[in-house]
Amino acid sequence: MKLKEKQRTGAQLLIDALKEEQVEIVFGYPGGAVLPLYDCIYDSDLRHILTRHEQGAIHAAEGYARVTGKAGVVIVTSGPGATNILTGLADAMIDSLPLVVFTGQVNTNVIGSDAFQEGDLIGLTMPITKHNYQIRNVADIPQVIKEAFHIATTGRPGPVVIDLPKDMMTNGVNEVPEKIEIHLPGYQPTLEPNKHQLEKLVKALEQSERPLVAVGAGVLHAKASAALLKFVEYYQLPVVYTLHGMGAFPADHPLSLGMGGMHGTYAANMALYDCDYLMVFGARLDDRFTANLDHFAKKSKIAHIDIDPVEISKNVYADIPVVGDVGRALNYLNEIVGKHPECKEWMDLNMKRKKDHPLKYEPSDIVLKPQYVLEILNRLAAKDAIVVTDVGQHQMWAAQFFARNCPDTFVTSGGFGTMGFGIPAAIGAQFAYPDKEVYLIVGDGGFQMTLQELAIIIEHKLPIRIVLLNNYALGMVRQWQELIYKERYSHSLIPGQPDFMKIAEAYGIKGVRISDPKQIESQLKEAVAYEGPILIECIIAPKELVYPMVQAGKGIHEMEGV
Repeated sequence: MKLKEKQRTGAQLLIDALKEEQVEIVFGYPGGAVLPLYDCIYDSDLRHILTRHEQGAIHAAEGYARVTGKAGVVIVTSGPGATNILTGLADAMIDSLPLVVFTGQVNTNVIGSDAFQEGDLIGLTMPITKHNYQIRNVADIPQVIKEAFHIATTGRPGPVVIDLPKDMMTNGVNEVPEKIEIHLPGYQPTLEPNKHQLEKLVKALEQSERPLVAVGAGVLHAKASAALLKFVEYYQLPVVYTLHGMGAFPADHPLSLGMGGMHGTYAANMALYDCDYLMVFGARLDDRFTANLDHFAKKSKIAHIDIDPVEISKNVYADIPVVGDVGRALNYLNEIVGKHPECKEWMDLNMKRKKDHPLKYEPSDIVLKPQYVLEILNRLAAKDAIVVTDVGQHQMWAAQFFARNCPDTFVTSGGFGTMGFGIPAAIGAQFAYPDKEVYLIVGDGGFQMTLQELAIIIEHKLPIRIVLLNNYALGMVRQWQELIYKERYSHSLIPGQPDFMKIAEAYGIKGVRISDPKQIESQLKEAVAYEGPILIECIIAPKELVYPMVQAGKGIHEMEGV
């Protein structure tokens, strides 16, 4: 199609709109359906990172979004390019990560004809996105992109897909509105919490004898960590946090009982079982945190503050429901300070449990214990270092022994549990904060799912410290098979492992293998001090288990290994 003079193509409008949204970086992978857009990128100053797989692109965008709170942006082509990002969309949806994802599509005149690399992305992504669009009019592009960023980053954050038919990128328009207004009557998230409900929350707190605060990722999304700390310290309340709530409240704070849930601490889980008043700030209360609902906070009145009304009373009935922004709720709670509850015995009990039942493991001079590796790293890492994990045993060990004290410094795949998340997510986090230390904790299984993205690390000289905990197994699967399936290790042990040091060498990354527990501290110190990307392979005890553990179907108080 020949453009008229002064017309702008859909691709140009898209680039203009990304600049308007102050997009800093885009992760993507080109293909036929998005060639007009990539041709336009060639002439722009938009920073585009070419990943080696579309899944790498979307997980990198997730890592970027998780540590910045800004929307991660992804561009992929149609058909398999688009379907390759479905896992990342589902992951971002359940973990509330803001993404704006552009998927290529065939020309509008052949949609529905099974054209080459055609896929129904609207149908495929509807259940796993906050919203999705398909462009059918070039002039709509600025409006749609403005709305997409608004939807992705407001309310409960989430991914938005914009499907781009190829001809919508090449067709042109004469006039573009100078100012775009957002008018979405069907999308009006409640930000301001009901003050009467918050006053009820305080009154119930004043009357409680065993109060407890549970913290989730909603506190981080609301940038409310400081307000939470002020609230907790004023009332001197014990705090537990979810996996995604890590860093929302300092893990080393005297009032912190640690992470609750399946692999939570004894003190945290027993507090969840025994409390008489549980205040939940921005958490979904999913099964990994609650365990068997018949035993979760059954002696307790529950107040639940969340920006998403769907989450309140979904799994656990809330006596005091509060819909709204957690930050605004905490700010108001800090204004209407009430009387301190009479709970000295409760606090003494929690502190005793914390002291008597710390996280523990059996030290060894023969085999390398993963917990010890992570303890050393925790000492060596900067206070604001970002810790990224893949999924498996190492993820839980990192949450236990490499716990974070600062907001937005722990990145993991929680709700979807996506193996392969770690390497690209660490890349996204490092692009977001090039001057911060980024540690990637990954297992030998997940490492092999997205290891092709190592090319990005060396291409852009990202100084990521990759710590590969190698136990020659799909560790968490093997643990369940040992404990639940009578040691019937059906396809959980990984034979024929590659030489990871040679993989590092092939990508031009420095590699270090560590196996001697007597030398681990000095070797780790030297490796961490290396200025540049490094792969640190630690050969860990192959049968080490993650404890404590609440097995499926058990109550939160029925922990093994404490």
